[in-house]
Amino acid sequence: MIVIKYGGHAMEDTDGLFSKAVQATIDLGQECVIVHGGGPQIDAALKKADINSTFLGGYRVTSVAAFAVVQAVLSSDVLRNLVAHLRARGLNATGLTGRDGGLLIARRLRNLVDGTPAELGEVGEIVRVDPTILRTLLAGGYLPVISPIATEGDEVEENSSVGLNVNADLAAGAIAGALSADCLIFLTDVAGIYRNWPDASSLITKISSSELESLKDSFAEGMAPKVLATLNAINSGAKSVRIIDGKDPEAFAFALSGMGGTLVVA
Repeated sequence: MIVIKYGGHAMEDTDGLFSKAVQATIDLGQECVIVHGGGPQIDAALKKADINSTFLGGYRVTSVAAFAVVQAVLSSDVLRNLVAHLRARGLNATGLTGRDGGLLIARRLRNLVDGTPAELGEVGEIVRVDPTILRTLLAGGYLPVISPIATEGDEVEENSSVGLNVNADLAAGAIAGALSADCLIFLTDVAGIYRNWPDASSLITKISSSELESLKDSFAEGMAPKVLATLNAINSGAKSVRIIDGKDPEAFAFALSGMGGTLVVA
């Protein structure tokens, strides 16, 4: 089982290398699940709607008006286009959001990764995952593609009428943990995790989750939730996480073969 976080500029799969690598992996008998992001598309849509977009600690501050745009972009435009793209290349992809089948339940996020209190609006942190719908789709031969929008709730109940924006990295980490994935692969805009963030010459090729835990407060911007998602994934059941440069057309194929980027293990 491999969970793939597909985001950033890596989503420009114009030459089809991403879809070919996924198909090759499935042909080898490996189950795959894709969780997508959509930051550039959300930025463009918010700008068009004349809604200011700001970030705190790597999280998008999301007003009620902004959430309506975020949900529409992720769960309609990006999700449907990605599914169509994958199906056009022979993959049996099917799209769903974290609100479908009780997949992702989240409460409002009140603190940044380093514990600093923050008012982020309609932003959630995942409190539970029900992977039943994913297991059903996988058993039926489908490739699930997931939009990172969650239903508001807690460890027991959910308010199905309210959705929350969830960082796609954290959504992928939670899903990978719930599925006990062999590997969670993050396709990002950087080569991996840098020991001295953001110094690219300090790339870490392999690190334990306990050592990464000791470094997590040193990361900033989008890397902070990505590191948290990595730790959450391993702590909740994933066997490993690999962070790679999704802009490199060969990096994903190498990652599927167990090479490249930064490997995080339990």
